[in-house]
Formats: sequence, C-alpha cells, structure tokens
Amino acid sequence: MTSPVPSPARRVSLDAETAATSPSAAPTLSPIMAFTMAAAAGLIAANLYYAQPLAGPIAASIGLSESATGLIVTLTQIGYGLGLLFMVPLGDLVENRRLIILMIAATSVALIAAGLSTTPLPFLAASLAIGITSTAVQMIVPFAANLAPEESRGRVVGNVMSGLMIGIMMARPVSSFIAGFSSWHTVFFLSAAVMVAVGLVLSFRLPRRMPKTTLRYPGLIASMGRIYTTQPLLRRRSFYQFAQFFAFSLFWTVTPLLLAGPAFQLGQGAIAIFALVGVAGAVASPIAGRLADRGLGKPATAFGILAVVAAFLITHVAPEGSTFALVMLGLAAIALDFGVSMTLVIGQRSIYGLDAELRSRLNGLFMATFFVGGALGSAIGAWAYAQGGWLAASTIGLALPAAAFAYFLTEKR
Repeated sequence: MTSPVPSPARRVSLDAETAATSPSAAPTLSPIMAFTMAAAAGLIAANLYYAQPLAGPIAASIGLSESATGLIVTLTQIGYGLGLLFMVPLGDLVENRRLIILMIAATSVALIAAGLSTTPLPFLAASLAIGITSTAVQMIVPFAANLAPEESRGRVVGNVMSGLMIGIMMARPVSSFIAGFSSWHTVFFLSAAVMVAVGLVLSFRLPRRMPKTTLRYPGLIASMGRIYTTQPLLRRRSFYQFAQFFAFSLFWTVTPLLLAGPAFQLGQGAIAIFALVGVAGAVASPIAGRLADRGLGKPATAFGILAVVAAFLITHVAPEGSTFALVMLGLAAIALDFGVSMTLVIGQRSIYGLDAELRSRLNGLFMATFFVGGALGSAIGAWAYAQGGWLAASTIGLALPAAAFAYFLTEKR
C-alpha cells in the first residue's frame, strides 16, 4: 500500500505532476468564486442548526415523546460526525466538483424527507442524513484552499469560514422566524429549495479538480489514523479547537436557558435577537486569515483563545438579571464568536500547509475533533446549568480554553 504521507521528494514530484496535468490545480480563485464558496458554505452549514429551536414543536407534531426530543438535534450531530470521518476524506479521492454537487443533491432529498415526515422514524432518519450530507461544507473549504495561492491562502480560507460561521449563527433565528408565521415543515422545504439553487450555481461555477492519489477508499480511511499520529501540528491545533468549540457550544446552549429564566425573563423573540448579536464575531475569520498569511498566526491564536476566556469572565461583572449584565452577555457573545472564529481559521490555514494531497483527510480529522468538543460542550453545559446555574456552567466553559492557553504556552517558535 502506498504511504499516505509522501516523502519530500515524492511530494515535490507529485506537486509538479499536478501542476502540469490538472488545470484546476493552478490558483484560479477569483473574488466572485470566493464569495460564491463562502455563501454556499454558510447556507449548507445552516442545515445543521435549523431544527434546534424547533425541537419542541417538531416533536409534538410527529408524535415524538418529550424524553426523546433531544434525538432531533443529536442524530443530526451524529450524522455530521460520521460524515466528517467517512465522507469528507473522499475529497482526496474523487473529483471535487462532482462530489460536492452529489452531496448537496443528497442534502436536498434529506431536507424534503424531513419536511414531509409525520411520524418519528422517517424524521429521525432524515435528520441523520442531513447531518451526513451537510459535510459538503467541509469539502468546499479545502477545495478553496487548493485553488488559492500560498501567499493568500489564509485570506481565502478566512473568507469562506466567515460565510460558514454566519450560516451557523443565523440558522436558529431564521428558522424561528419562518416557523413563527408558517410551520416547521416550511423551514425544511425552503432550505431544500435553497440547496437546489446552491447546487446549480456550483455546478456551473466550480472548476474541476481531480485529486492525485493511488489509494482506494479503504486505504484512504485507514490512512487517517496514521496521519493523526504522525502530524503533531494537527493534534495541537485540533486540541485548541476542541476546547474553543466546547466553550462556544456550552455558551450558546446555556444562554437561551439563562435569558428565558427568572433572572432575565426574555421571550423567544428577544432571545433570537440576542443570538444575532453574536454574528458580529464572524468578522474575525477574514482578519485571522490575513494575519496568518503575514506570519502572525501564533499571536493571533493567543488572542483568540484569551478572547474566549475573557468572554466568560465579563459575564460576572454585574448582578445577574440587570441591564448591565445583559449588555455584558452580548459583549461576551461577540468576543466568544470572534475568538473561536479566529483560532478556527488559523488552525485550518496551518494544517492545509502540511500536504496538499492530504487536505481533505486533514480537514476531516480536524473538524471531527472540533465537532466532538461542541457536542460535549452542549451536553455538559446543560447539565452544569441544571446543577449550579450560570456560575457552574460558565466555570466549566472557562476551564477548557484556559487549558488550551496553558498548552499553547508550550508551543515552540
């Protein structure tokens, strides 16, 4: 079996061969193409979060028991994790444009199936499929990195990731708004129509890119374990982002409970507006990409981690329930999203520099670790809030990025 990590000499040979034989291998990413890929990333990523604020109404509509309501979100997350490990690596094996279009088409079918569901089993199966197929977004990001020249790769990745983060943050308030004047079924049907439009645009706009590999799919998947154990930069960056997204998910799981609770007593409309505040933090993505291109990734990483630590600290400077406390929560949301976006882009920019032929597998491993952190953050955050309120939850949320910063201090120049 061919080694998944080529020797330097072999890598140079393969890079030269790719440049000579594949027209899509040359940097061809125009500003319009970068914007198209960023918009597509955001719209696809939003599919993962539309159901979160609608879990209660969906469960009541399809006859799902209250104790099983969590499966609506959990199965989508499980599907996404499986897709990161078993679908995203196909970007190193299959022609990239075709793969992305097929995944988006499958997402459209899954969304329609969810919208048509009237009983639990079909809806939960569709939720799992939405998670698996929405990993198309993590095929777009390394594709953009492959199209970009080395000197501007961070900026390109940052721009695409800003679209992804905006999609994540906008999904919850948008789905709540649509369901407010129509129904939860409409949310899935409209998203399916958007996916069809995105697929059509990308089929015309994306160039072809055929990866150069001699591995078959079983060997491709088997190589991921070896890649993880032989790439210390990947492991380090994955841990940073595990801690960052743990804190991010904990915050956005618990703050709606806090705001709706007796201290603040906000309604769902006000909570949706609060969620929009955090979108401002997405501006960090393009900034982070530019800093990475200038060789400033290390100080930017420190700033991003410390921004998340500070976000939790400032939520305790005012009495809970006061107007000032609400303002501090809003500032914390911006700082948190800013810090997470910054380290995410720096991390992806760093691992994409390891080997062009491994980018999809590197991205799959990196994002799978990122996803596990988020899933644990949501679960532990809800438990901690139930046990000890915001103080307990925020203390745990603070601990992980603090540990990441301690680990960052061991990073060599």
